[in-house]
Amino acid sequence: MRKLTASEMERISVEEFKTTEKSNLVLVLDNVRSMHNVGSVFRTGDAFLIEKLVLCGITGSPPHREIQKTALGATESVAWEHTENTLTALQKLREEGYKLIALEQTTSSVSLQDFQPTAGERYALIFGNEVYGVQQEVIEFVDACVEIPQFGTKHSFNISVSVGIILWDFFTKTR
Repeated sequence: MRKLTASEMERISVEEFKTTEKSNLVLVLDNVRSMHNVGSVFRTGDAFLIEKLVLCGITGSPPHREIQKTALGATESVAWEHTENTLTALQKLREEGYKLIALEQTTSSVSLQDFQPTAGERYALIFGNEVYGVQQEVIEFVDACVEIPQFGTKHSFNISVSVGIILWDFFTKTR
């Protein structure tokens, strides 16, 4: 056994990525403060063929050295936009037919293993600030909240880990 070389992996080019059918997922970052987390979300979004990334509020946007460091070029493949207000972005996505799902622990959240996304449905997945999570006004606006079960002493994952878990789950349940 040996590791594959980059050329053996036969990855698509940025140009091919832009014309490839996407996964009906938009990711919304609600005031994410770490540029490294933003870059990681770009990179994971590329891996799972998301439609676009919506960066809201204080969330940093390219070009930025720290984003580029973790994105490894995914800022060139993944479509993105920045808006000052998360609710404004979510209203637009709802009007475009997206079901709004926040990743947050709430009194009504559904455990990830019990959540069954519908193949073909369009989803906007909202991820919150590293300390404060998704804003309460956003929680009150979304269609549902999903939470990742955890069994240790901490109550949260790093946002980049959460994005990876959620995207893998959605991808396996809808493909």
